[in-house]
Amino acid sequence: MPLPRTDAAVPAPPGTARPAAARRARAVVLLVVLALVTLTGCTRAQVALAVQPDDTVDGTVTVATPDGAPGGKGPQLTVPEDLQSQVDVSSYDQDGYVGSTASFSGLSFAEVSKLNALGGSAAGRANMEMRRVGERILVQGRADLTTMPVDKADVRLAISFPGEVVGTDGEAEGGTVSWNFSPGKVSQFNAQVVATDPHAPSVLGWTLLLVLLVLVAAGAAVFLARRDRNPPVHS
Repeated sequence: MPLPRTDAAVPAPPGTARPAAARRARAVVLLVVLALVTLTGCTRAQVALAVQPDDTVDGTVTVATPDGAPGGKGPQLTVPEDLQSQVDVSSYDQDGYVGSTASFSGLSFAEVSKLNALGGSAAGRANMEMRRVGERILVQGRADLTTMPVDKADVRLAISFPGEVVGTDGEAEGGTVSWNFSPGKVSQFNAQVVATDPHAPSVLGWTLLLVLLVLVAAGAAVFLARRDRNPPVHS
């Protein structure tokens, strides 16, 4: 599945991170997979996320079953009411698999966390945390597929980042990390990426501030020197 493209990141001075609650995505769309794969053993579940340079997320979630079992339409995704204007759901029909695809762009980490509602009550089956710490984006998670039959199962997660992947247990290529999860097993996954904090002061901003301070200090020194050199004359 093609991933949304991201821009390369440029290192910047460290800054103050946003509040953790606003920069964290817990139990993200992977829960959709785990909620729906329990309905049938033969499932295609593909999640593709792209973290943008401004810490928003684009992505797609596809869940499908052979010939749309059960019922011919395959698994259906229901978008939370407060995100319906930002998430589009369309029918999926490829390679004999029928189901649904949810597409979204520009979601914050907090909004992405709300997409776990797509997967019903499967929060105990998986968890994923995405957060920023200074100039790094950290991803940690766990997927429990022990109750999923191994027959024709295809469960994948891919995340692209606007920076350099410096550590992961997945397969890294450029700024993208992907994981293929094994049915019948519990899988851990993590990634660590160096990426510019969009809320950190820029190099230009620091430079302009420094120049301004120097000019103010120089102006004050000149004023004091002139005042001392030319004291007021009293009649």
